[in-house]
Amino acid sequence: MAKEILLAIRNLVVKYHTDDAVIHAVNNVNLAVKKGETIGLVGETGAGKTTIARSILRILPPHTAKIVSGEILFSGRDITKLSEKEMCKIRGNKIAMIFQDPMTALNPIETVGFQIAEAIQLHNRISRSEAERRACNMLEMVGIPMERYSEYPHQFSGGMKQRVVIAMALSCNPELILADEPTTALDVTIQAQVLAMMQSLKKRLGTSVVLITHDLGVVANTCNSVAVVYAGEIVEYGTVEHIFDFASHPYTLGLFGSLPKLDSRERRLKPIKGLMPDPTALPQGCRFYDRCPEAVRKCSQTAPGEVEIAPGHLVKCIKAKGGAA
Repeated sequence: MAKEILLAIRNLVVKYHTDDAVIHAVNNVNLAVKKGETIGLVGETGAGKTTIARSILRILPPHTAKIVSGEILFSGRDITKLSEKEMCKIRGNKIAMIFQDPMTALNPIETVGFQIAEAIQLHNRISRSEAERRACNMLEMVGIPMERYSEYPHQFSGGMKQRVVIAMALSCNPELILADEPTTALDVTIQAQVLAMMQSLKKRLGTSVVLITHDLGVVANTCNSVAVVYAGEIVEYGTVEHIFDFASHPYTLGLFGSLPKLDSRERRLKPIKGLMPDPTALPQGCRFYDRCPEAVRKCSQTAPGEVEIAPGHLVKCIKAKGGAA
């Protein structure tokens, strides 16, 4: 039985307006997240991953950013058309976000317990004492003793602060979590612990997750499907197994080629040459043309369409052929 789709993004276009130029941050993105599924958004810094997530939660900078077109359907409702009052009922309650830097996500002058309890009480008609009890339970759930309820963020290590942020995100049992590189600022050991904890909580609560990362190793261990984002568009999409076994887009292959391999004798990594195109002046054809080792003249003139090379495995490349294994 196929899982029900919780979130569907259709033809999303987002632009940032500055005094000097228009930044084309997200360009015609299509994405679907099923209930209980974890999908990874992978790509370099500046690819548009965080803008996609912030568009879902509608927390883009109000004076510079704008959702130009497209739909973001959450449980069948287009949240781009909801009022701010209606969105306040969804943020933190139905959809929650784990931000990249826990220190900027936490209020330094309030105790961590108060901040979790505040989120719980905001979306539930319960007493302050009941909210505090639930906040203590959330701290215990993420491996922090409830005795630390009255401590401040500066009294916690980086990994512990990230656990607090995760507790805040999960405090109202949201249906969807947007995790924006939740382990980037952590060392490898703590990173593994936080990821394992997120996986455990996801299974226990049945939450769907959109995981933003640049780490393909994290994707392999935590995600069901993956979308490779480049210059504001998804250039390859499919299940984790199919993307890792049959990666097709030259950019995806470049990301895999940049990874260190324990079984290789090569002394140097193979980074992708060049930089992403200027988002204020995107090229006419394929956005990856200048960096692609397989580019031909047609690539610079024609924007590639989406090709399904296998069931559910989509690629934007003029060399992609449908029906491949």
